[in-house]
Amino acid sequence: MHYISATMVARSSLLAHLGIEVREKREAVGLTRERLADQSGLSTRFLAQLEVGQGNISVARLAEVAGALGTTAGELLADAEARLPAAERGPLVALLGVRGAGKTTVGHKLARRLSVPFFELDALIERVAGLDLGQIFELHGEAYYRRLERETLARFVREQTQAVVATGGSIVTARDTYRLLRRHFVTVWLRARPDDHWSRVVAQGDARPMAQNPHAFAELKALLAARETLYAHAHHVIDTSRLDVDGVVDQLAREIGAGSRAVARSAP
Repeated sequence: MHYISATMVARSSLLAHLGIEVREKREAVGLTRERLADQSGLSTRFLAQLEVGQGNISVARLAEVAGALGTTAGELLADAEARLPAAERGPLVALLGVRGAGKTTVGHKLARRLSVPFFELDALIERVAGLDLGQIFELHGEAYYRRLERETLARFVREQTQAVVATGGSIVTARDTYRLLRRHFVTVWLRARPDDHWSRVVAQGDARPMAQNPHAFAELKALLAARETLYAHAHHVIDTSRLDVDGVVDQLAREIGAGSRAVARSAP
């Protein structure tokens, strides 16, 4: 009788997801399998096996494939690991919304209710970079921030099984990162009226946006309108203009179980 260990199953699953990553990235950069084989030094046959999850590639060879695809072996593996099923995980909850949505306030209370840790994704990114957000954008630009955002999120998924995370307001505009988020988290859009967003920011003691930019409120309304369809892809939408913080947390706590099951069915 032959026995298949859990380790063997996990390895097979990882190789399958790695193959998907390689194929999708190859197609995204417009390379044929034959062209990628030439550039990476692999045979077309082995590359075909890799893309269907049957090629147990060495780290050195994976680095050559990754280089031809314009990425790294670490990023390929991180993305592959991030594809592993979320159904086996505990509650990973991601809160979405622009500034003033209440992500931090709700996040702390919801984490306590669920007895899980609370994190702010931007704070994790700052820790990795050794810089605050302003310095990251000033010194390295948005593309660098987006790469750190995705890498930090992928690492988080590998290391944490239960948590509530407040995300940056613009994460929904980063397609691959948002897809990764929706695949592994119960995503929640904390929706509010523009007036509520604004009053909450001011209540936090920050009146600078209006003082420095007389068009700030109009820009906030335009930003919300532009991102509304993206935020609406979240698993749950909670109208925080109608509920206080405790009401939001109560509603979310009731829905987390169904939301966790929904993650396994969502996000291609």
